[in-house]
Amino acid sequence: MKIIRNNVIPIKGFSAINIFGILFVRKNTILSDRLINHERIHTCQIREMLFVFFYIFYVIEWFVKLFRYGKESYFNISFEREAYSNETNLMYITDRKLFSWIKFLMI
Repeated sequence: MKIIRNNVIPIKGFSAINIFGILFVRKNTILSDRLINHERIHTCQIREMLFVFFYIFYVIEWFVKLFRYGKESYFNISFEREAYSNETNLMYITDRKLFSWIKFLMI
């Protein structure tokens, strides 16, 4: 995964964003193994959803969950739930099955 440090992407308030498998990180962000693993999980998700479908599904799921969870909708997106649940397991992507995020899908 390529990492690009800058002060533009992501917007202020966020430390990192994974766009098509490239990690954009704010210059002052400390990259921990946990954060990198979290983003590697997203890279797996992005690839298995053929890149564009990941972002389409992500936005749709966020929008649907916005009505139920409000400000907490981000943390209830299935992709985020999988990544947060496994970010401390640095071996997770080695054993991860395709479309593992589906078991985190709940409405």
